[in-house]
This record gives sequence, structure tokens and C-alpha cells, in this order.
Amino acid sequence: MAQEQRRLVLHQAQVGPMANFVYLIGDPVTRKAAVVDPAWDVDKIIKWAERYGMEIEHILITHYHPDHLGGSMMGMTVEGTARMLERVKAKVYVNKEEAEGTRKVAGLSDSDLVKMDAGDTLKVGNLTITFLHTPGHTPGSQCFLVEGNLVSGDTLFVNSCGRVDLPGSDPEAMYYSLNRTLRSLPDTTVVYPGHAYSPEPSTTIGAQKRTNMYLRFPNLDEFLDAMGHSRR
Repeated sequence: MAQEQRRLVLHQAQVGPMANFVYLIGDPVTRKAAVVDPAWDVDKIIKWAERYGMEIEHILITHYHPDHLGGSMMGMTVEGTARMLERVKAKVYVNKEEAEGTRKVAGLSDSDLVKMDAGDTLKVGNLTITFLHTPGHTPGSQCFLVEGNLVSGDTLFVNSCGRVDLPGSDPEAMYYSLNRTLRSLPDTTVVYPGHAYSPEPSTTIGAQKRTNMYLRFPNLDEFLDAMGHSRR
């Protein structure tokens, strides 16, 4: 799937056996781009960017799970960010809460990383990407907002949300990430999730307010009950 506007190029592609989405966010004028969660097949991702005439200058990571970042999981090794850095000159942008975990999971060095915080921005050509800290699935999960589009990683899916039963997950934090941070975005915001878990590859915040049960609980306790958790 591809979205091209005068000020934005945003391409979505499915990769790997876990139905991950990788994204290319680029400026059509300067042809500079950022890639989001490059894992599973780095050579294919780079060729994909080249086919669209985009030069990858930044690597954005939504969270530190190996299927989005690269590393070892479930007895297999997933290629990802470390391999990408062998092919392109770039920095890896992670939330500050997961910098150490990212370094260990992907085998990166401190000098590879740029630690980001909620509300920080990054220039990609003439574009400005805003970083939203959305903990819950992991402590440093983050989403990327650009020109009315949100790349939401494993925080918000189409009519669902990321798991909160994994090490480092926090269902209370997920409630506030969904029902405060993301729900407050304009209804027209287009949402691009981290996995192809729905026949629809994207949605909008407005649609999710109507159809996603996890954005419709009136209070934290009801949300936690639905998740099978209780207040700490």
C-alpha cells in the first residue's frame, strides 16, 4: 500500500512470517526518507526504497521486540537494524526507556542510537515527524505522527491493540496511551499499524473510536477487567 501526497510519501509493506508491516516515510522533494521497523529482509527493504527513489537516512523503531528490530526470538534469528546499518548510513531512533534493551536485543552500540522522548521531533527532508510515547505493550513503545498520519506499531491495531501480558507490558499504561494520547488525535488521523492483523491495512482514529472496544471503555477498571487484569 502506498500513499503519495505533494508533501509526503508513505509506503507500507508486509514482511516476515509474523505479518509485520515496515514503512517508508519520505519527502518527495528531497527524496530523503526514514524507514520504520526494518526487520526480516533488509536487502528487500533497501531495494524497495531504491525502487521509489528514496534514500534512507533514519531508522525509526516503534519498540524493542525482535520482530520489529531484529535479534533472537523463539529459536530463530531475525535480521534487522544491525544489518540495515551495514548497508546505509543512519542513526536508530528509539524511546529513551528502551535504549538499553534495544542495544542488547539488536546487538547495536550506544553510538548507533538516538534516544527520543515524548513530543520530540525529527526532520526528514522537509517533513517533521513527531514522536509519541505510548507505553503499554512495552515501556518505550512509540508512535510516529507525520502530516496527519500515525504509524502506531504494536500500540494500536485495526480494531485491537497490542498485547499486555508480555514481560515489560503494562495494561494501565496501555489504557492511557490509547484513551488519552491516541484518542486525543484528530478523527481524520490515518492509522498504520505494526502488523497485518486485519483485512484492512489502515484505519482512522475516528473509525477506531467507533469500532475498537479498547478505545471505548469509560474507565480504567473496565479496561483492565476486559484485559484480564486488576488495578495494581
